Amino acid sequence: MIFAVEALFMLPPLILSIAIKDGATSSFLITIIILVLLAVATKFFDTKSLRITPGDGLLTVSTAWIAASLFGALPLYFSNSLPTYIDCLFEIVSGFTTTGATVVVNPEILPDSIILWRSMTHWIGGMGILVFTLILLPKIGTGAYQIFKAESPGPVAGKIEPKMTDTAKKLYKIYIVITIVLFLLLLIGKMTPFDAIVHTFGIVGTGGFSSKAKSIGHYSSYGPYIPIVIGIFMIICGTNFTLHNYLYKGKIKNILKDEEFRAYYAIIFGAVTLIAVDLYINNYGGVGKSILDSFFTVTSVSSTSGFVTADYDLWPSFSKYILFLLMIIGSSAGSTAGGMKVIRVVVVFKLVKREVKRILHPHAVIPIRVNGRVLSEEIISGIYAFTAVYMIIALIAATIISLSGIDFLSSISSALTMLSNVGPAFGATGPTRNFLFFAPFYKLVFCVLMLLGRLEFFTLIALFSIFTKKKNPVAD
Repeated sequence: MIFAVEALFMLPPLILSIAIKDGATSSFLITIIILVLLAVATKFFDTKSLRITPGDGLLTVSTAWIAASLFGALPLYFSNSLPTYIDCLFEIVSGFTTTGATVVVNPEILPDSIILWRSMTHWIGGMGILVFTLILLPKIGTGAYQIFKAESPGPVAGKIEPKMTDTAKKLYKIYIVITIVLFLLLLIGKMTPFDAIVHTFGIVGTGGFSSKAKSIGHYSSYGPYIPIVIGIFMIICGTNFTLHNYLYKGKIKNILKDEEFRAYYAIIFGAVTLIAVDLYINNYGGVGKSILDSFFTVTSVSSTSGFVTADYDLWPSFSKYILFLLMIIGSSAGSTAGGMKVIRVVVVFKLVKREVKRILHPHAVIPIRVNGRVLSEEIISGIYAFTAVYMIIALIAATIISLSGIDFLSSISSALTMLSNVGPAFGATGPTRNFLFFAPFYKLVFCVLMLLGRLEFFTLIALFSIFTKKKNPVAD
């Protein structure tokens, strides 16, 4: 079914290519034919009585993301938009994982249909191909939760509706409404309809692909309206989608009581304030410019979107340090964004606080609570494990990347930006540069890191146990 869904999503770029004759028509047509043939071939598998175990859910999610990326790269390859298939694969993995890192030097010379498809991968990947497919696959039945659980990052993402298919439908209604509203607001800001839809897909999916070489910086002469609107929507899309549902139902108190929500907005406000002050006292610009550039960059990095209006690699060290931390933290669980997630950081701080209290009161029983609920030791252990795995993979990846010859800051920030699905990093891979200069091996390493980050490590790592053990311990 994934092949059919991907073929369906390629129809708008195909229609656009036919309409404007941009030379990429055959590229999309050939890819769609391949996908349709694969969809027909896989339809013969009997799934009527399918009961999906957690292990099956992990395997389905992982293989779907990989397959979608492998075939999603074909239009770029067939149209000669990039030098090699590895470059095309990197670009599309970056798209589907909503990372926004690119090997494209100047997107403005690409065919418009390729630019559209490239941005659409952000929108598709933002909520997960599998969540969308759940609406089309009611035959999965009780197994739907296992896929949704694997697809939805974070320890407390929250449920909106009793059934997973109902949840998927509700999420996409919210997703589509946000998409339409943002598109209209960008039109009001005098973006062309094409640029508005391209950037809308990237913003709502918290990606970072732009149709302009200077990203959102291209619109600096348009005034502050566009960066402010985009900044606000990057924050919105980095918020837990369960809270959007509360807003729809008028349950404002539920939103304000949410600890992750309060922490997320406090982090953004604090970071914007500190960086704006740092920029101003270092003569970066006036008060207005310092605040606007700080606001946009903080919201872009914290939401792991990766859009830019300024070269923050030239900012003072203190500002870059804050952005580095934001790159690791990311946004809310249950959002389209990446990173470690704010809720995990909140829990880690509570765990540190508990250990300090235990030093003073060794026999005290101190539960960890989030939103008034006591977290089980299983969840706490999972957060410990996730944090450890994140750091270990980041260090190993940075070591491997450093073999390419780039400096330490570029290596570690490149590893972290891939794991957190942010996009631009610092130094050799900063906001005004790209990843084209890396050898194919390193681009494949980046692809693995982006997938690991998007599926939160354990989804892909658990695959090894499926292939190495007769019984999957997760499924048991």
